[in-house]
Amino acid sequence: MPMSGRKSALALNELTATGIVAATVAGTTTCEAVARACLERIAAREPQVRAWTHLDPDRVIAQARALDRAPPRGPLHGVPFGVKDIIDTCDFPTEYGSPIYRGHRPAADAACVALSRKAGGVLMGKTVTTEFANITPGPTRNPLDLSRTPGGSSSGSGAAVADFMVPLAIGTQTTGSTTRPASFCGVFGYRPTYGDLRTAGVMEASGSFDTLGILARSIEDVALYRDVLLGVAPAAFPEEMPAPRIGFYRPYFEDRLEPVTQERMEWAARRLARAGAKVEEVTLPADFEGLEDAHRWISGFEMARNLAWELEHHRDAISEKFREGRLKDGLACSYERYCDMRRWVERCRHLLAPVMARHDVLLAPAAAGEAPVGMHPISHPYVYMIWTTMHVPSITLPAFEGSNGMPIGAQLIAARSDDRRLFAAARWVYRVLT
Repeated sequence: MPMSGRKSALALNELTATGIVAATVAGTTTCEAVARACLERIAAREPQVRAWTHLDPDRVIAQARALDRAPPRGPLHGVPFGVKDIIDTCDFPTEYGSPIYRGHRPAADAACVALSRKAGGVLMGKTVTTEFANITPGPTRNPLDLSRTPGGSSSGSGAAVADFMVPLAIGTQTTGSTTRPASFCGVFGYRPTYGDLRTAGVMEASGSFDTLGILARSIEDVALYRDVLLGVAPAAFPEEMPAPRIGFYRPYFEDRLEPVTQERMEWAARRLARAGAKVEEVTLPADFEGLEDAHRWISGFEMARNLAWELEHHRDAISEKFREGRLKDGLACSYERYCDMRRWVERCRHLLAPVMARHDVLLAPAAAGEAPVGMHPISHPYVYMIWTTMHVPSITLPAFEGSNGMPIGAQLIAARSDDRRLFAAARWVYRVLT
């Protein structure tokens, strides 16, 4: 039932970010050797997985050699990372998943890229995104089963980490664009407390909800990268915590989950309770059922206005599904409805606060089920939309396998600004479940 672990010795490209830093600083390997191992993996697998939009191996090697010639530069010394292609980079094109911006070259790095480089990270390239981080998919396949979707918007970032091309990648999330690929590809996916990680130089989809996302292969890597992107000195990982207080979320959409997902969640709740956690079933007020509409109208209203220039000058270059769907709805949304929906969201945030105060974390599904066959992910925004809209931090754990042997993620949610408690609880939960 849990995801099976890897037991053999790890190649350099399979090391976690913390493992790479330890090895390069100790001198047991070099930044160049790590970079070459990742490039070799990309060369072998990219024709099938198609996770990248832009790669420049010579530039990668030059970055790594420069790091090898100098003292350790920072907490990501020699760590290769990928960046979703809605995030500006000064030395790679940034095309936003749209032909409108083919060959576009920003003048500067986004804040998250600049902070990653400052910390000693090696930018490997740009990862595939859906069109304007929305619906129309790119070419990326799920590396665990090439016939299946990797999960949508941050697809390239999730696939690149899952396939051992890089240990870290930056995605974004407006609805579930980090949570879903993490679940489908079997990696850790972290969405921070809204507003903590700066989005300067990141294409805005819906400013009311947008955050960066981190995709990684360990909780420790997520915590390290969060500190780097906060621009603070990395703090020691939280000490071992006592068995946490866990709210087992009983969602209103339970009947829309695949049966195997609900079975795995029930099993997890029982196992965590047996391990000593205080597990209590949680339901949320009926107001939360209205968040599907609220998120739809708020995000649509904002997206349609953010893309006003593209709609005016390159309308036919926008995919019909996006143009005649979410953008059309957004343009039709009145300002009065937009304001009403924002008030609805604020009411739900107020209602959630006392629920979160009684628990260290909530336990919820990260997706409705396994990655479906085909490149168009089944839409189930209700699973992750709630937590994005509430501005609370969440982390997806690669905890289960479904009936087809594909990953199903468990999602943990904490109160706003309790991200480090979230990491400590996630480590405890992950050890119990796996």
